[in-house]
Amino acid sequence: MRLTFLGTGTSIGVPEMCCHCATCMSADPHDKRLRTSALIETDKTTIVIDCGPDFRQQTLREKVEHLDAVLLTHEHYDHVGGLDDLRPYCYQSVIPVYAESNVMQHITERMPYCFGSEKKPRTPTMELREIRPGEKFTIGDLDIIPIRVFHGNMPIVGFRIGKLTYITDMKSIDEENYRLVEGSEILVVNALHTKEHPTHQNVRQAVLFAEKVGARETYFIHMSHRAGMHEVMNAKFPPHVQFAYDGLKIEI
Repeated sequence: MRLTFLGTGTSIGVPEMCCHCATCMSADPHDKRLRTSALIETDKTTIVIDCGPDFRQQTLREKVEHLDAVLLTHEHYDHVGGLDDLRPYCYQSVIPVYAESNVMQHITERMPYCFGSEKKPRTPTMELREIRPGEKFTIGDLDIIPIRVFHGNMPIVGFRIGKLTYITDMKSIDEENYRLVEGSEILVVNALHTKEHPTHQNVRQAVLFAEKVGARETYFIHMSHRAGMHEVMNAKFPPHVQFAYDGLKIEI
């Protein structure tokens, strides 16, 4: 299984508009962060986790020719704003979109032209499929377990896929759901910035979570410009912990 980080940035991306901080002005391509999304591939199956407003740019960069499904962690725009760009992948087949029921409702309300009897030509042909935390489902040769985490007080999901756990926008997780994370060899988790935040882990909290999980490798995502520069921050982390970057590929 291969994981490609399509984007590793927070909701506004990095560089941030109108900002002249060191991260935003950095010439290092590792400091250019599109909105967070991930591509997971096996020999038989290709899926995307979250489909944000940079989806078109990301899939063109990675030359993604086929998709079997999309998984959604929650309904915020930076995670669903690219669903309309699924159109080229829908010409030959319907794209299943896996999400919790409240996320499905959000999508149908904001993209009504994609559903119902008056569906227009060349709109994305999506099939919404409900998922529930803790209940395993299968796409191709991938077994997937949604994990309940909390985005502040908002319940959202991460995903356990074999040896990989992928979590974004988390502030907390209870012990019952933490058991689904235990034993992960690869952990991907959010690290917004260096200050306290009401709805996201900061970098210090992400490092503590990584130490608790004890995965062989941990990669941070959903980072704002205030998280710091890639090279500077990675030098401070334990050897098995690092900022991910857009386009990074790892074999699992």
